Amino acid sequence: MGFRLLFFFSILLIVEVYAYQAIKTLIKGKWLLMGYSVLSVFLFVYIVYSFLSFDRSVGQTKHTMFAMGLMLLVYIPKIVLALVLLGEDLYRLISGMFRAAVGDSSEGFLAARRTFVSQIGLTLASIPFLSLIYGMTIGKYNYKVINQRIYFPDLPEAFDGFTITQISDVHSGSFDDAEKINYAIDLVNEQNSDMVLFTGDIVNTHATEMHPWIETFKRIHKPAYGKYSVLGNHDYGEYLDWKTQKEKDDNFEAIKKLYGDIDFELLLNEHRFIEKGEDKIALIGVENWGRSFKKAGDINKASHGVANEDFKIVMSHDPSHWDYELKEHEKNFQLTFSGHTHGMQFGIEIPGVFKWSLAQYMYPQWAGLYEVLGRYIYVNRGFGFHAYPGRVGIMPEITVIELKKGEKVT
Repeated sequence: MGFRLLFFFSILLIVEVYAYQAIKTLIKGKWLLMGYSVLSVFLFVYIVYSFLSFDRSVGQTKHTMFAMGLMLLVYIPKIVLALVLLGEDLYRLISGMFRAAVGDSSEGFLAARRTFVSQIGLTLASIPFLSLIYGMTIGKYNYKVINQRIYFPDLPEAFDGFTITQISDVHSGSFDDAEKINYAIDLVNEQNSDMVLFTGDIVNTHATEMHPWIETFKRIHKPAYGKYSVLGNHDYGEYLDWKTQKEKDDNFEAIKKLYGDIDFELLLNEHRFIEKGEDKIALIGVENWGRSFKKAGDINKASHGVANEDFKIVMSHDPSHWDYELKEHEKNFQLTFSGHTHGMQFGIEIPGVFKWSLAQYMYPQWAGLYEVLGRYIYVNRGFGFHAYPGRVGIMPEITVIELKKGEKVT
């Protein structure tokens, strides 16, 4: 067992000890306490076994996703509970030291745990517990259509009012409800946009994951100005130990073919000019470029032949690419569509008021619209889910962008 895993499981054991102390304070029945102990041991052993038996030649499965969800469901509430009791322990320790200093031995060095503190801890722990259950049962398919209007002074006249629907991060290998996925496809079609863009991660790893869903995604209507896609980091099969390089290469070719199977034109470091009337815009699709992931994207190759004065839309799966290369590029890429972050599938969002997720500590642009020097990126929160089989606070998204000519009215 690696040191990091050993350290991680040791932390879980400490959390279990604190949680047991809280439960012991509240539950006086011997058999109930024994039942809690047996269940806790069983879940701990199951979770440890699931992590240790993870097979990198197989990758993520429904079982590994269930184990991840179970671990979060069990231990995030217990961590909250442990933190409350840890706070009480610090108070007990400081109080004990003070009493010892003044010669007061009436309560001993450490006072007994107080029932109301354990009750507060359990009440606070119930919040993430119920949220995680919601995320695994309802949240993961609670699709939201988000509309965004963006103004550009240099947008060609014919494209004023042009609409684009974006989906991203499908992760088809995680799906388990055909009815919900069909409902989401209906939502995509209801937008009646001029163009549909798919910014990568059609699978978790294997091309075969998408096979049961090809006809479903093929139902996405092809609008007048087309359906286009790019690859995401998971589409390259990098997170698996393949038996041979040929097996990996064959899987990659099969994944690229999947985009065509659902009638999307896959752009691999290349561009297309979209013409409307006498005007045109350039649609540029780059392969994945990630700060910490595969860097196959080549914006210079993809935009070769596109003039600086052309209006340009870029599809690049990872928003790190925009942050590192695109936002200040000499070619002036006016609008970029990305995904990748999923908003960590966990956070708090009050539209127009407040937005928080752990994702923001890794990605400066992690969900929604961002602007630097008149250049914009929109980061889609993702259509599917991965690793954790749910979504809490950060819902699956279908984006509709309307392009408008002129300055934004404030």
